[in-house]
Amino acid sequence: MTNQPSCDVVVVGAGMVGAACALYAARAGLDVVVVDRGPVAGGTTGAGEGNLLVSDKEPGPELELALLSCRLWREITGERRPDDRRPALPGLGRTIEYEPKGGLVVASTPEALTALTALAAGQRAAGVETAAVGEDRLRDLEPYLAPGLAGGVLYPQDAQVMPALAAAHLLRASGARVETGRTVTGVLRGAGDAVRGVRTDRGDLLAPAVVNAAGTWGAEVAALAGVRLPVLPRRGFVLVTEPLPRRVRHKVYAADYVADVASDSAALQTSPVVEGTAAGPVLIGASRERVGFDRSFSLTVVRALAAGATRLFPFLEQVRAMRTYLGFRPYLPDHLPAIGPDPRAPGLFHACGHEGAGIGLATGTGHLIAQALTGESPALDLTPFRPDRFPEEAAPCTP
Repeated sequence: MTNQPSCDVVVVGAGMVGAACALYAARAGLDVVVVDRGPVAGGTTGAGEGNLLVSDKEPGPELELALLSCRLWREITGERRPDDRRPALPGLGRTIEYEPKGGLVVASTPEALTALTALAAGQRAAGVETAAVGEDRLRDLEPYLAPGLAGGVLYPQDAQVMPALAAAHLLRASGARVETGRTVTGVLRGAGDAVRGVRTDRGDLLAPAVVNAAGTWGAEVAALAGVRLPVLPRRGFVLVTEPLPRRVRHKVYAADYVADVASDSAALQTSPVVEGTAAGPVLIGASRERVGFDRSFSLTVVRALAAGATRLFPFLEQVRAMRTYLGFRPYLPDHLPAIGPDPRAPGLFHACGHEGAGIGLATGTGHLIAQALTGESPALDLTPFRPDRFPEEAAPCTP
């Protein structure tokens, strides 16, 4: 096997996070190669809904990353706020089906509304735009919502993209060399145990920096470098309806969705999440369960998704479901991604473990990785995202 021409950084993973890492590293002047054993967006990215959310994040490091990412997504798509004085960037908004439609979180009981209102107050203090929505105003925003809900909170910053398109166009915009259908089989180490590239089934790719953006398979790539990162797959299903006239205007979900996202349970959890798309179909989620990489169809899960969706939007009882698909969210035990350099392997950087938020958090992650690669002071404190923060006795890397 022959070595490929050298580059500055190899990004392992051609999903949304890998694409964003490539884009920002290239903008920083680095020569980038992206390698993936499958196609672009062939893993978690291609099985996602494309959500760019701040609404489901509690105050803390992940919300800070989401707010940074939200700003960067607006730059990429050409969306501009009235007070933004910076030079405009070429926008990809229409190309990637960017919809700044906002999110509406609804509560079914007064108790749930009290908890949601308290969460929104903390988010607002952290910089999130929120607006309380009384019971009498819910159907002004969503005319087809079920009656009898206690109220909700509107999140204008929530948005959506078509994830596979977004990953492909960000990779194209980066100018990086993309090597799909090429499996990384090892991480090369040199003097002082520093990373010097990757070994693949089609030869070596030499570089002083390697970025692990392998998503659900981030633990495997880390292990190739001799380090441990306890990424686990968390399975989720999405139900897709026939194309419809636009009846669901926002991303709409029940307040208990936030608790499900933050749960450590391996058992099945479902909470209704409903949103329309530019193409017409309605997407229905969300389920979470840790069952390894089991890809088998689950009628129990799909029925639970349908039941939850019709409780929010009764008209969906008369709508045909066209298909369902599943994906695996890359889960880390503390629900924070691993972002930044790994001190256990100089030259190895991690950008994985975002669970179900990888699409939304990709831009901020890519920006932070590029700053770390070039030695620039990071826009956020990377301490909460340190890849080596997990003790050796933490949850095993096997499902």
